[in-house]
Amino acid sequence: MRRTTRTTALTALLAGTALALTACGGGSGFDEEEPAATDGGTEEGGGGELTILIGSSGAAETDAVTAAVDAWSAESGVDATVNVASDLNQELAQGFAAGSPPDVFYASTDQLAGYVANGSLFPYAADLPNADDFYPSLRENFTVDGEFYCAPKDFSTLALIINTDAWAAAGLTDADVPTDWESLAAVAKTLTTGEQVGLSFGPEYQRLGVFMEQAGGGLVDEDGTTAIVDSPENTEALTFVQQMLKDGVLAYPSAIDSGWGGEAFGSGRAAMTIEGNWITGALKNDFPDTKYLVAPLPEGPAGPGTLQFTNCWGIAADSANQEAAVQLVEHLTATEQQVAFAEAFGVMPSVESAGEEFRTTFPEQAAFLDSAEFAVGMPTVQGASDVIGDFNGQIEGLAAADVAAMLASVQTNMQAVLGAEG
Repeated sequence: MRRTTRTTALTALLAGTALALTACGGGSGFDEEEPAATDGGTEEGGGGELTILIGSSGAAETDAVTAAVDAWSAESGVDATVNVASDLNQELAQGFAAGSPPDVFYASTDQLAGYVANGSLFPYAADLPNADDFYPSLRENFTVDGEFYCAPKDFSTLALIINTDAWAAAGLTDADVPTDWESLAAVAKTLTTGEQVGLSFGPEYQRLGVFMEQAGGGLVDEDGTTAIVDSPENTEALTFVQQMLKDGVLAYPSAIDSGWGGEAFGSGRAAMTIEGNWITGALKNDFPDTKYLVAPLPEGPAGPGTLQFTNCWGIAADSANQEAAVQLVEHLTATEQQVAFAEAFGVMPSVESAGEEFRTTFPEQAAFLDSAEFAVGMPTVQGASDVIGDFNGQIEGLAAADVAAMLASVQTNMQAVLGAEG
């Protein structure tokens, strides 16, 4: 039995790879009524091969997934190769179009509808032994037309990450941890010096969107059928962020020689950032001396608000070894394995059975899990990722933008997508 692991490239950030890319998957031309035949990998015997394609947040995630796959491979007798994509959606599209996709792969909520529409996904999740253990909101993220397609691999929310050394040096105490927008802007100003900015996060809806939620806005209504982008609530949110940019207390990572918020934070160029659980693994590996606190995001005019991110383990409809692929996913989503992933690179388990163990093991990350109750996911309608991608391009120029005009353009694009879906 032979096991191989090959890394092609690393992505900068899980949320960015899974949620900000806009390429669409190609069709695969398979017969939906007859799943592709398998060639082994059963519980009674080994055999066959699997390829796994992931978008990684860094070495911590790559190493953890590789170790888990290798352990399953050794036990099952199925050769399994882990590849790390430099552009996950593009590489998946190429594989689907060529009729040779990876057997198992990360699939994001914003790409799911497209993959389903062009017949790229094998729907298996409802038949998993632990199907009912996944958080309901996560099952919903990967359900299309009533069918639960793929198993959520984990999930993350956003919180405020504070450099405690910078905090103390600025004379701030626990009582100063911001609880609303006004206090966030105030501490960001206090923390801003000639060498560091008070707050930094990526120029994208996947970060700035928390302010929209806290203001009572968002991209679509609760039914997911009507765009609400040009609402007064969103105008208020973007205007607040714009003012912080103008005041110099908020800077995008690229403006301070950083690739993403975690790098800006870990390098000391920013005293605070808004990021997800994945930052814990990145800091452990890349900036182990950085001391930090994870705090709930400050509330806005409408109360608390954060965003939720998740990927699933997709299985290709064209896979020749679907049976083994499903067994691998069972292993990767088992309670014990998900807790191990959480420890390795900071994500939260997607199964409820691991919730208490996560809280016990990682009490310092309680703010992430606490916010899951009101976290909002990305719109899953086909084409929404393209609209968000365009929005992100405009957010890069937010400091000098006409906020109302920006939101109006995104409103038109989002409603067009929703109308086409309907």
